[in-house]
Amino acid sequence: MAKTKAKGTTKLGRDSISKRLGIKRYDGQLVRPGEIIVRQRGTKWEPGEGVGLGKDDTIYASKEGRVRFEKKPLPHFTGRPKLKSVVSVKSD
Repeated sequence: MAKTKAKGTTKLGRDSISKRLGIKRYDGQLVRPGEIIVRQRGTKWEPGEGVGLGKDDTIYASKEGRVRFEKKPLPHFTGRPKLKSVVSVKSD
């Protein structure tokens, strides 16, 4: 005999684990080489000088210094310049 009478099952109620994306070190903060500055999907923030870009688009510090977030006109895929956020690490 069934434990539950005529109740169906639900296909809802499951959720994916959050990926903890976003900015990890803010403008003006000191970073050491290898520290993660931004975790992202795609290049919402572009890498500048003193940073590297991981294969999952993570931006990390490649030298010691202070984090800088700037808006710079970069070429869009159409060839026209578009204002993009650029992350860089500047030495003191």
